[in-house]
Amino acid sequence: MTVTPVSTSLLSTLPGRYYTDPEIFGLEQRRIFESLWYCAVRSADLDKPGAFRTVQVGRESVLITRDRTGGLRAFLNVCRHRGARLCTQESGEVRRNLQCPYHAWTYGLDGKLVAAPNLVQMPDVDRSEYGLVKVALREWLGYAWVCLADEPPSFEETVIGDVVERLGDSGSIERYHEEGLALGRRVRYDVAANWKLIVENFMECYHCATIHPELTDVLPEFADGLAAQYYVGHGAEFGAEAQGFTVDGSPGFGRLAGIADEQDRRYYAITVRPQVFVNLVPDHVILHRMFPLAADRTVVECDWLYAPGVVASGADLDKSVELFHRVNLQDFEACERTQPAMDSRAYREGGVLVPAEHHIGAFHTWVTDRLGTEAPAPG
Repeated sequence: MTVTPVSTSLLSTLPGRYYTDPEIFGLEQRRIFESLWYCAVRSADLDKPGAFRTVQVGRESVLITRDRTGGLRAFLNVCRHRGARLCTQESGEVRRNLQCPYHAWTYGLDGKLVAAPNLVQMPDVDRSEYGLVKVALREWLGYAWVCLADEPPSFEETVIGDVVERLGDSGSIERYHEEGLALGRRVRYDVAANWKLIVENFMECYHCATIHPELTDVLPEFADGLAAQYYVGHGAEFGAEAQGFTVDGSPGFGRLAGIADEQDRRYYAITVRPQVFVNLVPDHVILHRMFPLAADRTVVECDWLYAPGVVASGADLDKSVELFHRVNLQDFEACERTQPAMDSRAYREGGVLVPAEHHIGAFHTWVTDRLGTEAPAPG
């Protein structure tokens, strides 16, 4: 589908069925989530050999674990014997091996088959051939990104490319040294809305003056409804009265070491397709990971990251966290209010984008290009 203009000021959106049709969601799972780099876990969450976490990526459960050498490994969470789910918990820790709870096939943390009942009586079985199916993994910004594709796309051209498109270079984000920050708070949101509605909401600020009073108090230019955060290299400036990026404008914490003077008292928002939002402010970083589970359900994990000394000191993070927590609640409520209308005959042909939202049209084109000609025709 090609998004076509309906007037000089208005652009057409995707039709409503793109947000409700299980067939389209299934196609997105295959052509987007299972084909591109996907931000799965924060590396520091797996803090010792044997620590693991399972993550839903498209239709697959992916198992990520830290091996005995300290490196991260990713596998499909499927026993090679009869297909049982190997790890049934979302997270945990094993001493040495991963054992299937069905028939006790046992795998090393490197994925190799190391034991199974009566295996010694089957000398023709190649243990390496029946090891866990590996998944490509790359660490960046302190997170493990995985890709299910047989031939993963270039990480530099896709993930880092989205950052460069927003900031003008990759060095600007690296000055925040996210990989060395400490997790101050994590909140998990279960949102009854399609993942694209959440992306679209994050990409524009036309709604900010309407539903984000706390945010526009700190970032007054957002009250104008402009997508200022999407001018290449531009960061929204703090208001004169705001001392920090906090719910009441009170001081936050010391500026992160490494960021440039021109990044001080600025807010930068970055969308990394398909499921990551990065928010940069002088004293912390906020990173969202979306996990689309159904056409009308998306789980979002939001991490607030601070200098290690701030977290270790036991500093009160509440005012710092509360600002974007409120923004999240306000945004997700708006998305949930929109989701039911995607099935309405009033939205059968879609809606419109005003000039401050035109860049969302590029996201729609990206989605339809990824789906190609396989997207089902209207019923």
